Amino acid sequence: MRKLKVTELNRLSVEEFKQSDKIPLTIVLDNIRSMYNVGSVFRTADAFRIHKIVLCGITAVPPMIEIHKTALGAEDSVDWEYYEDAVKVIEDLNQSGCITLAVEQVEQSIQLQNWQPQPHRHYALVLGNEVKGVQQEVVNACQASLEIPQFGTKHSLNVSNTAAIVMWEFARHLMQ
Repeated sequence: MRKLKVTELNRLSVEEFKQSDKIPLTIVLDNIRSMYNVGSVFRTADAFRIHKIVLCGITAVPPMIEIHKTALGAEDSVDWEYYEDAVKVIEDLNQSGCITLAVEQVEQSIQLQNWQPQPHRHYALVLGNEVKGVQQEVVNACQASLEIPQFGTKHSLNVSNTAAIVMWEFARHLMQ
């Protein structure tokens, strides 16, 4: 095996990315403290051609050097918006016909491996604060909750790792 060169990867330019078809998925970041986590989510959203990121509450917005350090420019390719109130964002998404899902450990959550997104529907996944998770009132506003099964002594994942897992699952099902 030979490692591929950067020039062999057929990467899109920012302009090509902006014009490309996207996965009908919005990522909502609810009060994320770490700008490095925010940047990492941008980078993963670029990798899977996610429709948009919505930054809420205390979540930092570009341009910030700490976001850029992990986003590596994805903050320029992935569309994003900022809103103070995540509940209002979820209510607006619900009214637009979007299926809203908190990624959280809650009663009656759906295990990620048992969820399959439907083609031609738009989804929004809400990821929460590194310590407190998705706010309860935001969970209440969502239509359902997805949970990543975990089998060790810890019952939480880093928010950017969680984002990568759920974005991959949606990409796997919807980019066919």
